Amino acid sequence: MRLLHTMLRVGNLERSLRFYCELLGMKLLRQKDYPGGEFTLAFIGYGEESDNTVIELTHNWGKESYELGDAYGHIAIGVDDIYATCKEIEAQGGNVTRQPGPMKHGSTVIAFVEDPDGYKVELIQSKSQESVPQPAAAASAS
Repeated sequence: MRLLHTMLRVGNLERSLRFYCELLGMKLLRQKDYPGGEFTLAFIGYGEESDNTVIELTHNWGKESYELGDAYGHIAIGVDDIYATCKEIEAQGGNVTRQPGPMKHGSTVIAFVEDPDGYKVELIQSKSQESVPQPAAAASAS
């Protein structure tokens, strides 16, 4: 067994594809409209579905927003340079809701960004890069 995908309902598919593909560097792997059910599925990820877990974006036609509830947590993505990644996301208009820095009660360097529908995406500094000196402003982030 293996994990195939995680599904997120999105209010505007094109806006979500721009966020995940342009800001986070994923690729659109496949997309299909289902006119009878009035929805579109788009599968995105960092590699082919045959070898990688991906995200399924589901757009129900005519539905522009969803209540996220308080049970959902976040998607997590490992990055090589969390500081540069967050700067690039902000430069492209993305919303970094927690600047990079060590997690509370630990040493792993994390940050959070928010997608256009309000879903949280955690960025986690890869272990091989954690020993890289942190910028002074980022080192004090909590």
